[in-house]
Amino acid sequence: MKAFYGWLFDGVTHWVRVLLNAVEAVFMGTPWIVTSLMLIMAAGKLAGPRMGVFTAAVLLYLALFGFWQTAMSTISLTVAATVICVVAGLPLGIWVAKSKAGAALVTPMLDIMQTIPSFVYLLPAVAFFSVGKPPGILATVIFAMPPMVRLTALGIQHVPASTKEAALAFGASPRQLLLKVELPLALPSIMAGVNQVVMLSLSMVVIAAIIGAGGMGFIVVDALARTQVGRGLLAGIGIALIAMMIDRVVQKINRM
Repeated sequence: MKAFYGWLFDGVTHWVRVLLNAVEAVFMGTPWIVTSLMLIMAAGKLAGPRMGVFTAAVLLYLALFGFWQTAMSTISLTVAATVICVVAGLPLGIWVAKSKAGAALVTPMLDIMQTIPSFVYLLPAVAFFSVGKPPGILATVIFAMPPMVRLTALGIQHVPASTKEAALAFGASPRQLLLKVELPLALPSIMAGVNQVVMLSLSMVVIAAIIGAGGMGFIVVDALARTQVGRGLLAGIGIALIAMMIDRVVQKINRM
């Protein structure tokens, strides 16, 4: 298959790399003090002063133990995968909610995607896209996208029928109904999907270090291979702190 569709796989890899390079330019290409202030101020603005202090503590931990670059790489991979999941998952969720054919086609695929062990996703990623960061991101996207699709569809389907009938009675077109009624009312469910995507992406990019994605996962894998328990434990704590930091900020955004 790769012999016949290599041009397609190469094109996908190229555009994933373009997106990743843009994200890495923000998190890794700027001075650490600028990145730190940007993250602390964003966390404080979105989630309150306490979250700003917690973010500062997390960043200090990562810097003191020499994990700064790898942590920023992990965050970059997570952000890139999340962007792809949201951009692809939102229209898929709308299609599932609006079309019986879409639901019949996509739902079984989502069921399969959510039952396959995470390590299995690495096999087709390596087979079709070789090794490195883009294959790691693509494996992460496949692993993390189902909640985005399901929760988007669920939010739209649970918009009250009376609300939709009222909008149609006032002359709303199907497009206006979707953009001005259904999506705004489904936003809490959609944001819950985004939260799930972020956390699943973070967990998967750590595993994707096995195929050369790098980041904090590489430190854990390397420490495991060298039996460096302390180094692996410190990296694991760093990953947990990053997850807590991201989760708290996204949850706070959901409540806004």
